[in-house]
Amino acid sequence: MPTYATTADFDLSIDEIVEEAFERCGIQDRSGYQLKTARRSLNLLLAEWSNRGLNLWTIQKQTAALAADVISLAGTSLYGTGANDASQIVEITDVVIRDSSNNEYSCSPISRSTYLNYTVKTSGGRPTQYYFEKTINPTLFLYPAASEAYTVVYYAMLRMKDSGDYTNNNEIPFSFLPCLTAGLAYYIALKYAPERTQVLKMVYEEEFRRAADTNRGNVSSHFVPKIGITAGTY
Repeated sequence: MPTYATTADFDLSIDEIVEEAFERCGIQDRSGYQLKTARRSLNLLLAEWSNRGLNLWTIQKQTAALAADVISLAGTSLYGTGANDASQIVEITDVVIRDSSNNEYSCSPISRSTYLNYTVKTSGGRPTQYYFEKTINPTLFLYPAASEAYTVVYYAMLRMKDSGDYTNNNEIPFSFLPCLTAGLAYYIALKYAPERTQVLKMVYEEEFRRAADTNRGNVSSHFVPKIGITAGTY
């Protein structure tokens, strides 16, 4: 009878990802400076992923209290306290307004120019639109201003954690490790193995396409407003 593996816990630490990337560049002996720049390249790669929308596993459901006459939420009012503060939010994907009877109403996103063109932003009512300002200190603007106390329920896409020390485990899902490794190999090749840049870029873009397809395929519809129905967990 064949013997099958009984574990499914394979993962790569940061130093193993860096080692694999250097090997793909044909570099076996690495200096301390090269290792330092590899970690910097890895953080830049994660920033690129965020810009290209490849980090939906960082989405978290959040709730925030919205008092009457308030038109915006920021800082601790938006996200609370701790290491994962509001500055870590890179995008808000869905917003629902929940009233005191637990009825839920969807909010539509609007652009910055649309929000700025509203001459009276303090008129009271139930917020039906939102604009998320992506700054160092992100702010969620709601229109119209709340006429009574509500609860804002939203999904926040958070910034991916930095690579950290070389002994750290990464937070990237298992299925995205090939893309992460291929991307880092390409970034390193730009500096230390230019003759391999074209090939490694092709490998990286193919792995990115696969990861992006998986990323989109795993996204579900976050919010289905429950008008007149007691809010539950979804």
